[in-house]
Parts: sequence; C-alpha cells; structure tokens
Amino acid sequence: MQLTDHRDIAAPPATVWAAILDPKVLMACIPGCESMTGSPEEGFEAVVVQKVGPVKAKFTGAVQLSDMVPEQGLTITGEGKGGAAGFAKGGAKVEMAPEGDGTRLTYTVDASVGGKLAQLGSRIIDGFAKKMADQFFENFKNALEPPAPEDDAGEAEEGEKKGWFRRTFGG
Repeated sequence: MQLTDHRDIAAPPATVWAAILDPKVLMACIPGCESMTGSPEEGFEAVVVQKVGPVKAKFTGAVQLSDMVPEQGLTITGEGKGGAAGFAKGGAKVEMAPEGDGTRLTYTVDASVGGKLAQLGSRIIDGFAKKMADQFFENFKNALEPPAPEDDAGEAEEGEKKGWFRRTFGG
C-alpha cells in the first residue's frame, strides 16, 4: 500500500524540523503510542497498541531516520512485531518546503503487514494504513500550530492542547 499526501503547517521549517526529530512530539502524534525512547541518530523504540478490524495487538518496534537534510526532509522506516497478530513494516519519505509563512510537509507512505493481520485483506489493511498516516500527520500539524480562539470552554480546552510544541519549545 502506498499513499501520498501533504499538510500545510503554520510554522516555519526550522520548527517543523525540530518537532519531527523530537521523541515527545512523535509519541504524542502516533495514534496508540504508549511509549517511545531513543534519538534521531540511534533510532527510536516504540510500543503502540492498535486495533485493526477484529485484531487488537501491542506492537513493539524500531524506527530509524535516514537521509536527513535539515529543514528539507528525511526518510522514516520502521518495523513492529505484534506477537500472534503478526508484524507491520513501513516507511515514509517526508519532504518539507516553505509555503507562505509556514511549511508544506509532503509525505509518501509505504506499508505492509504479515501474519494474522495479512489475513484481514488488503482493503481493510489499506484503509487502516491510510487512517493511521492521516491521523499522525494531522496530529503533528495540530501540535505545531497555535490554538485558534474558541467560544466554548470545552473547545478552548481542546485548543489549548494544540500548539503545545510551539509554547513549550518556543518554535
């Protein structure tokens, strides 16, 4: 399965670059991520819990960053093992370019699964992979953008969660 898309982020490339290398930001953006340790140079280890169709699994995996060109792009590759559920492998080529006052983040994601997960069929797997990629990059965008003014107190609280990277790291 391959997916190409982009997100326009209201933050400069330097801020986007710093965030994509930060394990705290990545952990907050990966749906179902329970823990993440490591560094961009050594790679990251993560534990992610996901439900794909009727199969729920805890994946333990490794993520490597390569082809890193500061403020321009990188390649992310990873593999996770989910015990009896099987395994997942994937990667993303991420490119960033200035877009107005912000950054356009373009990505091409490639993913595959094996074991019990592969028995679910390509339609379910492809839909799940697209949903995960969309969620990650939308979460990433929301983490970097300043919160919009909200009318409702509940919406204001949700807006406060967004843009925490910018407030925390001054980007």
